[in-house]
Amino acid sequence: MALYTPPLGFHFRVTFGVDGATDRDVAFQEVAGLAVDVEEETVNEGGENRFAHKLPVRATFQPISLKRGLLIDTGLKDWIEDAIYDLQIAPVTVWVSLLNEMHESLRTYVIHGARPKKWEISALASESSEIVVETLELSYNYFEVA
Repeated sequence: MALYTPPLGFHFRVTFGVDGATDRDVAFQEVAGLAVDVEEETVNEGGENRFAHKLPVRATFQPISLKRGLLIDTGLKDWIEDAIYDLQIAPVTVWVSLLNEMHESLRTYVIHGARPKKWEISALASESSEIVVETLELSYNYFEVA
């Protein structure tokens, strides 16, 4: 009997439904924050003071953070700048696919209504020889597993 080995998290691809996005726009070094919480409402029991009921209300989705080495020529640049500088928000679908050794998708998270929330460039330091990293934070409506 073969033992199950969970997939490793270093081989993945991020695909954007943005006009002008290229093959270079799928390579990120990190995707973080893919999470959902269920909000709860507390309802006190009438006549019973020992406990309160916690009832589910709705799911809330946390922003995700994408990091990569700074690309000078990126297909996402116009989409990001339009949203941040001009408030021309154009929500798109984003696919985050965990890949196997054959570059095939093991699991894909489909992120609906993604829009730029924050764009950050790492520190520029003359004493360091590190690459410049850009971080893109996205808000979105919800995600599902495809």
